[in-house]
Amino acid sequence: MTGFRLTRRAVLAGAALAVTLRPASSEPEDMAAAIRAFTGGKTPTPGKVLLDVAPLVENGNSVAVAVSVDHPMTAAAYVSSIAIFNEKNPQPGVATFHLTPRAGRAWVATRMRMATTQHLTAVAALSDGTYWADRREVIVTIAACTEE
Repeated sequence: MTGFRLTRRAVLAGAALAVTLRPASSEPEDMAAAIRAFTGGKTPTPGKVLLDVAPLVENGNSVAVAVSVDHPMTAAAYVSSIAIFNEKNPQPGVATFHLTPRAGRAWVATRMRMATTQHLTAVAALSDGTYWADRREVIVTIAACTEE
């Protein structure tokens, strides 16, 4: 009986297959599930959160995103975290920022890649256990994250 011989070619072929099988993008349902995981199943209320992102971006390789929350940042009442979600990139959870009252204000900013036109949602978790959200559609004219 001949044993299986692991060759470099077999390993590379297996890795290529694994990459091919990975989904290129998530779906809106994946984003909804990620939001439910962040909120512990609670539905975020619209309001208090302002998701600042251009409605039309020419290049999806670097999209500026900022989130601010209209809420005090005191020891008694503060924004404990802010999360950004997208519906069509491979990972629906873009980023989660954890804050304390010492932050002074509830504001975060980052840049992200966007593969195509899609909705972004920002959710803020408050110290009282409530969740607030804002949602925006972003039209991308030149997609990032594409294979050529």
